Amino acid sequence: MDDFIQHKYGIIKLIYNRFRNAAVQEVAEEFFLPILQAQESEDKFESHMEFIYEPSDTEILDEIVPYTLRIQLFRALLESNASEHGARMTAMHKATDNATELIRELELNYNKARQAAITSEILEIVGGAEALKE
Repeated sequence: MDDFIQHKYGIIKLIYNRFRNAAVQEVAEEFFLPILQAQESEDKFESHMEFIYEPSDTEILDEIVPYTLRIQLFRALLESNASEHGARMTAMHKATDNATELIRELELNYNKARQAAITSEILEIVGGAEALKE
């Protein structure tokens, strides 16, 4: 914020991963500074009342604006952190599913090979018994 005030930067944008859910994270880009005003609607109720602020309105803004910007930056950091954890969780879930499927396939292949070996031994024994009979 100080560098923006000293005109070292003209525009500051936040680019972070916005968390949607554990499987979906989106890259978000938001203006950080300067603060852009929302467009006002034309049918907005206009009041001609004057308010007295204590402390003054500039003192209030001088306190609230930096606080709000810090909160906005902290929120972006939290969303990026949550997005990272969500992506890791999704990756680990997929890795676990793939490993489970691989183990199932290996067990099936092992059982088929073992059954083939047993069948082969039985055939050899029966063949040897038949040869002894003759």
